[in-house]
Amino acid sequence: MSTRLHFDLTTVQLFIATAELGGVTRGAERMHMAPAAASRRILELESQFGVALFERRPHGMVLTDAGRAMLAHARNITHTVLRMQDDAASYLGGEQGVVRVAAPKSAVIQFMPRDIERCAAACPGVRIDLQEMNSQVVQQALRRGTVDIGIYEASLGAIDLPMLPYRGDRLVAVTARGHALAGRREVVLEDILACDLIVLNEGSAISIMLARLADETGQLLRMRMRVGGFDSIAALVAQDLGIGVMPVAIARHVAAGSRFARLPIRGDWARRQFVLCHRAGDSLSRAAASVARVLADTQNANPASPK
Repeated sequence: MSTRLHFDLTTVQLFIATAELGGVTRGAERMHMAPAAASRRILELESQFGVALFERRPHGMVLTDAGRAMLAHARNITHTVLRMQDDAASYLGGEQGVVRVAAPKSAVIQFMPRDIERCAAACPGVRIDLQEMNSQVVQQALRRGTVDIGIYEASLGAIDLPMLPYRGDRLVAVTARGHALAGRREVVLEDILACDLIVLNEGSAISIMLARLADETGQLLRMRMRVGGFDSIAALVAQDLGIGVMPVAIARHVAAGSRFARLPIRGDWARRQFVLCHRAGDSLSRAAASVARVLADTQNANPASPK
């Protein structure tokens, strides 16, 4: 016979804070709670589950395997409560609330500033919580339900959620002015794969695509360095430490000037498509549905055209 659980949202939030901060005292401070009371709540929670959620160490608390599993559920609970608040607010004079949107760096830089501005005009009661993450992590966040809307590069494949076309871009190769490729009018895949590459961190759509293309053509992908941003790629390319592949619009900003050559890439693979994916209809708030409609309305957007 199963035991019924009895705990409140404050305990769930305290559990999350303790896990994130590594100690019940710091968790109690975040929750504006006395440490003794916070410790008692954590112990009662463990007692109800019948498992230890934390491993107590001299310098803090670390989640056990059971604790890590429960943390995922706890975050889903708090997300659901926030969604309840958002949905309740949407009935008070129009769509209101917070909509969580995840997008990769390419989309954040190229498209999201204008799109958030359009959303603010079309949905004045809605606040967008934008989270930047690579396309693979965007898909994971959508599957876990921790975001309402996700934008990712289409070549990663579809997931089992509603999907709409979003925007496209085109990639260029960026080299130092003195690089052997710098004088070319354009380059092809074989030219790029023959060079040392400076790429975004593992999981970025461009890195995944280059690895796939190299595998399909039986060539070795020479990823010399992985960095966190296109500006970092440009800084290293400027020193002729390798070449980069990035969207045209981004290259115009981070790789402008006489130190760089920006080379068109011949081949359909260099033209990319992004998709917009969102929660299933029965779990999508009115505010999120409105934001999704605005984001998907690319006819009224005015993105910078690649040159």
